[in-house]
Amino acid sequence: MAIDLLTAVMVCEGVEEATPEFQLECWQYLVDTGRAWTLQGCFGRTAAALIQAGLINKPNGGVPDDEAK
Repeated sequence: MAIDLLTAVMVCEGVEEATPEFQLECWQYLVDTGRAWTLQGCFGRTAAALIQAGLINKPNGGVPDDEAK
């Protein structure tokens, strides 16, 4: 399944069922595109927690300082 913004948001919010692997791919998509930091605060906080846990990677530009705490 191709990932686009709508798919990623629906999966990350739990509206659309997905495997754990695809869920992480969707979170990585939101981080890589920078959208994790522009959506509701819970997206940025969850993305930062997943990065800190080593489950997904930082984007090329890094995590915004206020989101990494």
